[in-house]
Amino acid sequence: MIRRIITIDEEKCNGCGLCASACHEGAIGMVDGKAQLLREDYCDGLGDCLPACPTGAITFVEREAPAYNEAAVLAAKKAKENPLPCGCPGSACQSIGQNTSAATANVPSRLANFPVQLKLVPPNAPYFDGADLLIAADCTAFAYGNFHNDFMKGKVTLIGCPKLDGVNYAEKLTQIFAINDIRSVTVTRMTVPCCGGLPFAVQTAIQNSGKDIPLQVAVIAPDGKLAG
Repeated sequence: MIRRIITIDEEKCNGCGLCASACHEGAIGMVDGKAQLLREDYCDGLGDCLPACPTGAITFVEREAPAYNEAAVLAAKKAKENPLPCGCPGSACQSIGQNTSAATANVPSRLANFPVQLKLVPPNAPYFDGADLLIAADCTAFAYGNFHNDFMKGKVTLIGCPKLDGVNYAEKLTQIFAINDIRSVTVTRMTVPCCGGLPFAVQTAIQNSGKDIPLQVAVIAPDGKLAG
């Protein structure tokens, strides 16, 4: 279709980027230090970018161009606001204000064992026998400010990510529970859906081990608050 659309004179463009910032549709981007119309179907032809250009490099032309695609523009804006890098809702980007409710200065480490990675630890590690076990999703220690004192203190700690580690947690935990006298298990997980695999693996392992091991699950939100 023939419609009004912008054109950018590369020779006049000084690379300031003001037009790209002024384009609410995301049609303009910077390429090799120069402004370019990246998506013709994102340009609405209203010209918010024109007054932002200090060199007069942007003008209107009437030419053949795809129709303005408002739905695609809105979808692109939504994706930019809340991107999902790996398709999982738990990977959605979010900014978190500082939570000082559990802030503590000079907190000593409560780590009582090493290694702590669930996929690395041997099932017959000597510190398992008679232990109260903490099995923590990787992110929980970063989200919860007083994690060492409130969760790790007095426990043997194992960490893992059910989405990224690519191992069968239930299988290894079954071995740990079966050959050791585990007194209790505490699981800390995030509120994101993919973290649900961790308590499920622990429950499965307890059942498969044939033992009656007390289990508690703490759910932590990205802002550090206990959600359950």
